[in-house]
Order: sequence, then C-alpha cells, then structure tokens
Amino acid sequence: MEEYHRHCDEVGFNADEAHNIVKECVDGVLGGEDYNQNNINQWTASIVEQSLTHLVKLGKAYKYIVTCAVVQRSAYGFHTASSCFWDTTSDGTCTIRWENRTMNCIVNVFAIAIVL
Repeated sequence: MEEYHRHCDEVGFNADEAHNIVKECVDGVLGGEDYNQNNINQWTASIVEQSLTHLVKLGKAYKYIVTCAVVQRSAYGFHTASSCFWDTTSDGTCTIRWENRTMNCIVNVFAIAIVL
C-alpha cells in the first residue's frame, strides 16, 4: 500500500516534497528561538511566505494555500482539523508539525491542481 501511495504522489501532489520544503522554512524561522508573543506575527508571515515561494518555484500547475499557527507550549495541547471537497487524484494536502521546548507550530499546505 505504501508504494502505491508514493507512486500516485508522482502523478498528483507530492506531499513528501512539500513537507520537506515547509519543514526547512519552519526550521529556518523558528530554529533556536523561544516563544515570544511579540514575534509571532513576523514568524508566521515569514513561514507562509517562504513556504509559498519555494512551492511555486517547483513550477507545478497548482494553486497553493498555506496556513500557519504558532502557540506557546502548554499542558492543554493544540488540536486542528481541516476538510476539503476536491479531486483526490490531483489535489492534495500535507500537515507539518514542528515543536521545541517552548512552542508548537502547525503548517497546512493545500494544493489545488490548475486544469488547463
């Protein structure tokens, strides 16, 4: 089953490739930082803008939506959900979870194929 999904990803949205791109962006922005409320807007904007720029540079026929949430780590946890109505053979999504000792970050990438 795993090989089948990897093969399908080559035809449609490559979630592994997107995951690696976004993880590098998050590491670059948040790596080595401690949670600071004053920096959240700048950090989240940088993460979504850099991720989007790198995804578009892949030159694939997709429209992308990138969301990012950064929250201070707490005992309460952090939960998100999303739902999409689209063509599962060509469109796709991936979620990148990142954390350090002071904060959690969740980035969602939604890729919608452009039909020419």
